[in-house]
Amino acid sequence: QQGLSANLRRRNLKQAFALVKDAPLEGRHLALVDDVLTTGATADSLARLLKRAGAGRVDVYCLARTPPPGD
Repeated sequence: QQGLSANLRRRNLKQAFALVKDAPLEGRHLALVDDVLTTGATADSLARLLKRAGAGRVDVYCLARTPPPGD
């Protein structure tokens, strides 16, 4: 993902992740942990997948955040 624009990162992640069939996620509160959050495309893609599979809440924790372009 490094070196790709935000749009290309999002496009690159389409169909990149999958869950095991019948994963017991209904109503669960889950946390994703990322070392560095850049555009958020990976975290967003995973969170959407988990929510569609029934997760009640998905939080994202990161150790560092890159500044938005132009900052």
